[in-house]
Amino acid sequence: MTTTPVGSAAELSAMLASTGYLADEGLSTVGYLALAMERPLLLEGEPGTGKTAMAEALAEAFSLPLIRLQCYEGIEASQALYDWDFTAQILHLRSVEAGGGDLTAAELENSLYDERFLLARPVLKALQQSPAVLLIDEIDRADDEFEAFLLEVLSTYQVSIPEFGTVKASTPPLVVLTSNRTRDLHDALKRRCLYHWIDHPGLAREVEIVRTRLPQVPALLAEQVVRAVQQIRSSENIMKPPGVAETLDWARALHLLGSPDLDLASAAASIGALCKYREDTERVSAALARMLG
Repeated sequence: MTTTPVGSAAELSAMLASTGYLADEGLSTVGYLALAMERPLLLEGEPGTGKTAMAEALAEAFSLPLIRLQCYEGIEASQALYDWDFTAQILHLRSVEAGGGDLTAAELENSLYDERFLLARPVLKALQQSPAVLLIDEIDRADDEFEAFLLEVLSTYQVSIPEFGTVKASTPPLVVLTSNRTRDLHDALKRRCLYHWIDHPGLAREVEIVRTRLPQVPALLAEQVVRAVQQIRSSENIMKPPGVAETLDWARALHLLGSPDLDLASAAASIGALCKYREDTERVSAALARMLG
């Protein structure tokens, strides 16, 4: 991307690290290639592995606006693209009528579809404001028709508005799509993107993430928390394995409680930072009792 020059994957990794985001070599490489090739970046992985945070870190590292489109079941193209401010248009129409304007019908219609009445939604906003980072979060929650719409936009980085004209990005935005893989995405969309699966980090990297993001947390507590979380992820049959976000929340909660290290009492008191289901709370509490008892 010409407006965000970066010379190598290592340089991008260092820039991301300056924001507190520690990317491994694979993620740094595919991120660098997405920038250099001006291609969308599709990140898949379990919830809490840092997919959304990657887009946020890219925006911060390059001092670009972050424009987020949160996908959900039933989302339509108009909710991602644009709408017209009908209230303002009606007020404008009444103002013209009250002023006794002698506009022709065609002129009046054109004045109603002026840019000042155009409500830009995230995709259109990203094209207008680019260079920018466009985060399309949880694309797997949307349906096939919405995927087809996105594919068309991402192929040309332009949209056509019948009443207004064509809006084309002068510089393609950096597009990051995330998916929790609740369903498979279509091959056509995947082919348009560079792909990377983000897994939960290993022990050393997760400890480094906690120490980087929460430098106030004692080193011993950080390591104990990460070891416990890693064991819970790998061995406990829980509904939602904790992600890095939950690891950070738990470490911060324990520190706020004044715990110098991980003990059973403080772990039980702060378990709500780690687990978000009653069944998980019970299973993890029992596992921590075995680990720390």
